[in-house]
Amino acid sequence: MSVLRRKVLAEFAGTAFLVTAVVGSGVMASRLSPNDVGLQLLQNSVATGAALVALILALQPVSASFNPVVTLVERALGMVDTRTAAGLIAAQFGGGLAGTVITNLMFGLDAVTLSTHERAGTGLWLGEIIATIGLILVIFGTVRSQRAERVAFAVGGYITAAYWFTSSTSFANPAVTVARTLTDTFAGIAPASTPAFVLAQLLGGTAGFFLIRALYPTTPTPAVAAADRKVLS
Repeated sequence: MSVLRRKVLAEFAGTAFLVTAVVGSGVMASRLSPNDVGLQLLQNSVATGAALVALILALQPVSASFNPVVTLVERALGMVDTRTAAGLIAAQFGGGLAGTVITNLMFGLDAVTLSTHERAGTGLWLGEIIATIGLILVIFGTVRSQRAERVAFAVGGYITAAYWFTSSTSFANPAVTVARTLTDTFAGIAPASTPAFVLAQLLGGTAGFFLIRALYPTTPTPAVAAADRKVLS
């Protein structure tokens, strides 16, 4: 199997499992704690953060972005070429959709049920911008400070926290956002709410890119650049 195909498979599988963790833990939380939304969010955030740590550690040697915004920033930094970025992004969206369908079936729900959970408003959109800027800062800042082996823990910890300190509960991922339209459960988002969320994530990714360039203006040494490609592509 070619290197690109291995990367595509890793992104598909990793994003599928990530969405399964997000949606599945939301369903389980709703069933176990039906009258306590705060506890539901705690259960959902801890499960998602833990899954991210495990998935990044497992797939890091192949490809472990699981997020189109991260892949676009990689492309902007010259870490991957356009063909590779397109393949990874397609795999991320495909994996996310597959993860939602599988999770719905796993919990005895219809394979696809469009979410009715509307998420809209300037506060939520600003929350998505902030959440995505922070995610880009955590990922690329950790790698460019030559601590690539800690990315999994940094990302898992950040997302767990961002569920709580952002108004939007930190989607920060277009593939996961689109995937969550297919489940009318705790983690769902109405299709009509999705375009604004994705736009906010892209704006956050752009701002995060410029922030990383400002904080780490020196071109990485070959060793660091190689670590960038290994960890994030």
